[in-house]
Amino acid sequence: MTGVAVHLNGLRRTFGTVHALDNLDLSIEPGEFVALLGPSGCGKTTALRVLAGLEDADSGQVLVGGKDVTSQPANRRDMGMVFQAYSLFPHLTAQANVSFGLSLRGRSKSSARAKEMLELVGIAQFADRYPHQLSGGQQQRVALARALAIEPSVLLLDEPLSALDAKVRVQLRDEIRRIQTEVGTTTLFVTHDQEEALAVADRVGVMRSGKLEQLAAPADIYLTPATPFVAEFVGLSNRLPGRVVGQEVEVLGTLLPLLAPASPAAVTALVRPESVQVTPETDGNGRVLTTSFLGPISKVTVTVGDVLVVAQVATDRLGSLTPGTPVRVTLQPVPVALA
Repeated sequence: MTGVAVHLNGLRRTFGTVHALDNLDLSIEPGEFVALLGPSGCGKTTALRVLAGLEDADSGQVLVGGKDVTSQPANRRDMGMVFQAYSLFPHLTAQANVSFGLSLRGRSKSSARAKEMLELVGIAQFADRYPHQLSGGQQQRVALARALAIEPSVLLLDEPLSALDAKVRVQLRDEIRRIQTEVGTTTLFVTHDQEEALAVADRVGVMRSGKLEQLAAPADIYLTPATPFVAEFVGLSNRLPGRVVGQEVEVLGTLLPLLAPASPAAVTALVRPESVQVTPETDGNGRVLTTSFLGPISKVTVTVGDVLVVAQVATDRLGSLTPGTPVRVTLQPVPVALA
């Protein structure tokens, strides 16, 4: 299966006074996996629904494989979709659910194709079970197999993992990426989970108020955010007072490079917790306020004067960073954005 290019050109969609899509442009390369990320109401699901044909745009154009499908109904767009709700037929077995779309299309050997897809998603052994006999993760695998069985030109994933528990969610997101890479289907994945988006996508689009703030590789989104909104929305950041000095900003006595030029002034710098170094020191500039155990990496909150600073440290260091411990807080010279 080979992917096709997708282009959303100048899409607008309003609901009353709300601009769900505000002149949205988005291009997805053939076989690419793009994730749309953003807060509730930013327009990411509306964009997916317009691409699927489940929602009409007020204006703009939808191109799939070079063809204008803007006015085509959903059933003629050759797309597979997986929803947050599994949407399986309760009276059909897993295999019959996967075969259903094939049968509607008059495909011969639908049973063999269904078995092949269940094998691909790793639950061939449950082919004869009904939905109520499957776990949530297994049901979502059936839904994914059903979407892929028809060999769609585009795969649409609308928060497919949000109803699953944490461990199953991680396992299934990795499976989705493996399967997408194997079959090569162009994929648009909508999620509010930053970790999911950054972990599986070739590129991540961060949306706000119906517009794309940035579309880039996951590492670029995190390390070189294009706007203050992206810097604050993706990952965690300390908001620390600073002053612009030339092409740098002075924060807690350290000069840090700027991601974008700024005029000399008092500013708020966005500093990642992993860029903060905390070392026990009797005559340090801060004091540990709280610690939070988060597995192999833990969070330490420090007061530096009247400023709160959050740092990430290896958990095996927590013994020397108990609340009340005087510490020296320093910052790594990593480029930062300004709020």
